[in-house]
Amino acid sequence: MRLYLSSYRIGDYPERLVDLCGNRRVAVVGNALDFIPVDARRKYEAEVYSPHDAFSALGLESSDFDLRRYFGNPTHLRADLNNLVWVLGGNAFLLMRALRQAGFPDVVRDMLEQDEITYGGFSAGAVVATPTLRGIEVMDDPSQLAEGYEPEVPWVGMGLVGFSIVPHYKSDHPEAASADVAVSFMKENTMPYKALADGEVFITQNGVGELLLRKSP
Repeated sequence: MRLYLSSYRIGDYPERLVDLCGNRRVAVVGNALDFIPVDARRKYEAEVYSPHDAFSALGLESSDFDLRRYFGNPTHLRADLNNLVWVLGGNAFLLMRALRQAGFPDVVRDMLEQDEITYGGFSAGAVVATPTLRGIEVMDDPSQLAEGYEPEVPWVGMGLVGFSIVPHYKSDHPEAASADVAVSFMKENTMPYKALADGEVFITQNGVGELLLRKSP
């Protein structure tokens, strides 16, 4: 199983991400942002940050992969996925709805077990790889919806790792304060978790998990 779970964007170890990506093609899943108008998202990509530009700088070829195309009909999901699936941040609950409605968890779990794919993502994209989204409601609104999304709150994650992930911990990020609250919740409820600062990454490769700490400025 190949995993690259980052607190924020690609993090401080892009070379490790490239090592995990076999055929250098990337499917970028942005459904965690579906509550934001398309024009606003395009403006952000053009003026602030584009994951496609980031992957291009690493010599990787990326394209958008909209899970809404597979809602209720995951027949072609497996064939359409690229070697590296990169899941953007946004609202973790909205993202988990999209994953569930597209039949993504079962397909990707099997592909990971067969070593056919790498799963990577940051913030919400890392959160949904865990067993549960409990505690993340202090960071993301569980009721956040977009057109075509089911209203039921998805508290169960994909379970690709055996612990919860709290992104943006002790970081210069707007959600850093709510990350502190999420960590307190998990401590109080004796939940296994890892709190990742921006720049930090958790990697799984060849059955071994490794936490890569934030590099010094």
